[in-house]
Amino acid sequence: MTPGHSTVPSVMPQLAVSVLMLRGKVPDLEIFIQNRTLTMDFAAGMVVFPGGRVDEVDRVASRNRPVPPDLLERQAQCWAETSIGGGGRTNLLAASAVLLTAAVREVEEETGVLLPVRELNPWANWITPTGYGKRFDTFFFLALPAASLDPQHRTTEADSSHWAPVREILRGAAEDRLKLMRPTASLLQELAGSTGDLTGKRRILPVGRL
Repeated sequence: MTPGHSTVPSVMPQLAVSVLMLRGKVPDLEIFIQNRTLTMDFAAGMVVFPGGRVDEVDRVASRNRPVPPDLLERQAQCWAETSIGGGGRTNLLAASAVLLTAAVREVEEETGVLLPVRELNPWANWITPTGYGKRFDTFFFLALPAASLDPQHRTTEADSSHWAPVREILRGAAEDRLKLMRPTASLLQELAGSTGDLTGKRRILPVGRL
């Protein structure tokens, strides 16, 4: 990700996840966003999606609650050309399970919604450039939650959380009413221009370098 740039010693990116929860139909999609509080030391005041850093608890949980093998295989295929794909098939499958587990946990913690793992579709991978005090290797998922699921504002890292039309967010950024990091803007632009199926298998290449 790319918050305000500064010159600092290079640090290795931490694994992170972020989930684009959508509702509605193309071209009138709405997405669930958070408005980060100004006191945060990363992405202060930015519009973001639910998510966060991968923790050890996710690694433990992914071993205790295995992901269905067919789903895990599809996920791993999508992430094969990212940073988690360089350690062999076994490590790729394990890392893919950890990412899924982290995505489910973060969404539940921040919105109160427990997403079924099959609802999470690999979407993109962005790496914070060098020169930042915090760097993340962020794996983005896309989800189309059932209408019965009602995400709420439950995180202290944001002032508000709510549904918003994708095109309205982009308009707000263009008019300097909203602040978007480069990955957020790029992903929203892609969604705004989408004309087809949002849940199909994707080839995902990292944007940025470790």
